[in-house]
Amino acid sequence: MASYGKGEFDGIDSSYQSSRGGVDNTSDHNRLSQRVGNGIQKITQNVGKIKKFVAALGTHSDTDELRENLHDTISNTKRIAEETNKSIKEYARQPAPSNVEQARQFKMQKERLAEEFGIALKEFQGLQRTAAEKEKASVKRARAQSGLDDNYGINSSTDSQAHVPGFSQTRQVLEMEQDVDLDIIREREQSIKKLETDITDVNQIFKDLGMLIHEQGDVLDSIEANIDSSHINVQEGTQQLSKARNYQSKARRKKCICLIILLVVLIIIGIIVGVTVNKNS
Repeated sequence: MASYGKGEFDGIDSSYQSSRGGVDNTSDHNRLSQRVGNGIQKITQNVGKIKKFVAALGTHSDTDELRENLHDTISNTKRIAEETNKSIKEYARQPAPSNVEQARQFKMQKERLAEEFGIALKEFQGLQRTAAEKEKASVKRARAQSGLDDNYGINSSTDSQAHVPGFSQTRQVLEMEQDVDLDIIREREQSIKKLETDITDVNQIFKDLGMLIHEQGDVLDSIEANIDSSHINVQEGTQQLSKARNYQSKARRKKCICLIILLVVLIIIGIIVGVTVNKNS
């Protein structure tokens, strides 16, 4: 993965440097490539955090705070991915520079940004799926331990003891504890649904990126053809110019020879006339 300049995705104040060279020195190209690059960097950084959170799920380090941090980081990363997706679309729509070498660099830059964005998205979505699977397993275990899959585990086993002295109070305590468990489980189920929605949203970004790469491929092929055509035309133009120069040079030599011959003839005629006049005198 290429390295990017330091700075947050919002309010970019750093430049995105390409390992293969820069694009055309226009403000739009630089601004958009910088924004896309910083978006990819931020996604990559967040992926590192999400990995640690996901690894802790289901262990002794698993806490409500950890899950909250996990969900917040996933939501933030999805938002950055959506913004980066918009920026890379806008960047791909930029016209290629007229300069042949800058156009080649622009082509390489677009290909590289799309590739690195795809890699970052793939890793992010993989962690989303892992987090959802682990949370589903956790909810299933919590339901089993709370007896919620067996009508909350109270009525069927305690009806016969309903009139035992002191049991009514114990039952109320148990019901209150299970109400708390149920609230926690419901919150976790809502979190799982949110994760699944985020996964679907990232799928859409993947589709957009796939279409962009396909369209970009056609455009880049056209640019490449135009570049090659321009190169050929330049070569042909150079050859034609060289031919024209040779023709002009030959024409000048012919003119010079003709002038010299004419001058020699005039001199000879002048000599003959001069000699004839002298004899007659």
